[in-house]
Amino acid sequence: MEDWELDDINSEHDVETIEESDNTQENKFLTFYLGNEAYGIEIQKVIEIVEIQKITRVPETLPFIKGVMNLRGNVIPVMDLRLRFNMAETAYTDRTCVIIVSELETTVGLIIDSVSEVMEILNKNIDPILERQNGMNQFVKGIGKANNQIKMLIDLNKLLFEGT
Repeated sequence: MEDWELDDINSEHDVETIEESDNTQENKFLTFYLGNEAYGIEIQKVIEIVEIQKITRVPETLPFIKGVMNLRGNVIPVMDLRLRFNMAETAYTDRTCVIIVSELETTVGLIIDSVSEVMEILNKNIDPILERQNGMNQFVKGIGKANNQIKMLIDLNKLLFEGT
């Protein structure tokens, strides 16, 4: 097991907290990249964004679970989204970060290549995906269109609790 240094994970510049009231979060998505592909997660499910941290491996876990990290005294499981989506693993860079999300009282860190922006995508601009339609990723619940951009919108419930 690796030793944790609280200074490494507590410094203010490492953490960006998402702070908006619930009514202003409707139809807003935190957008990010895995390679050249753009994705989005509902902002109300995002707790914070942190720089990549020391991750302690846990024996006999699924390949896409990189381990756990200590975030201000809380042990958070960490999932590499590239591996979860059956993409090639790449080395982490200075743009690699962890999005801390919560779904059904479960908190998980998602390793992504880079964060883009918070974007409003109205329901009328989201095309639903039929189950595994045309080979689409089973964790994508819809395709969002905003500002002449396409974002694959993640179904966090399926990502965390199905298909393991």
